[in-house]
Amino acid sequence: MINLTISVQIIVAASVYYVWIFRYFNVIKEFNQFGLSNLTRSFVGASKITLAALLIVGIWHPEFIAIPSALMGLFMVCAQYFHFKVKNPFLKHLPSLILLILCVLLTTTSLGLI
Repeated sequence: MINLTISVQIIVAASVYYVWIFRYFNVIKEFNQFGLSNLTRSFVGASKITLAALLIVGIWHPEFIAIPSALMGLFMVCAQYFHFKVKNPFLKHLPSLILLILCVLLTTTSLGLI
């Protein structure tokens, strides 16, 4: 189970880094589509990158997993809300839905619920 948790931490963190660094043009497009400000986009980006870094730190210090994964999960819930709000097709919902499921898995395992 430890190897699975570490793998999920790396997958979530790498996904966040990939989207917010290499696909930033897509982030700008989506936040504009959602009607959110540049300040909101900057706050969300900085928060997600920080949480992703804490998930990586959690590989060596497991006490850093529960809160960052729960907060990242909340960001994914918000992403789902905005995708529904603008009536995006399911395919657009899928990445944040998968990350939400992975964050729930991380949170529950780090709290000892699984």
